[in-house]
Amino acid sequence: MTLAKVSASDGNKATLQQANAEIVRGNPEGFLSFCTEDIEWTAVGELPLRGKEAVRQWMKTAYREPPEFTVTQLVAEGDFVVALGEIMVKGEDGRAARHAYCDVWRFRDGRMAQLSAFVVRPAA
Repeated sequence: MTLAKVSASDGNKATLQQANAEIVRGNPEGFLSFCTEDIEWTAVGELPLRGKEAVRQWMKTAYREPPEFTVTQLVAEGDFVVALGEIMVKGEDGRAARHAYCDVWRFRDGRMAQLSAFVVRPAA
């Protein structure tokens, strides 16, 4: 692996960490500033979202309150970053629900361009 790829991979990991920190702070616009205009966002089992506006609208309903992230592992190579962890999100009823997730991000020109998200609610 070349040093340039290591630098880009590390930069992409840092970008994802900064973007997620904006979500936790309740700042979806801060998160979106790290995304490309034509971001493709696919959560397996849901309809895909295309573009910042679609992601913005989704966040308004999915993140009524800022979620809590626990990232257990970040793996980066080239233009991809894989994040494994847990997320706590409050539903419409106000109850928090824990979910395990694996997000596969593709970066383009230092910005998040594509997400494939695998999210499950673990058994009690």
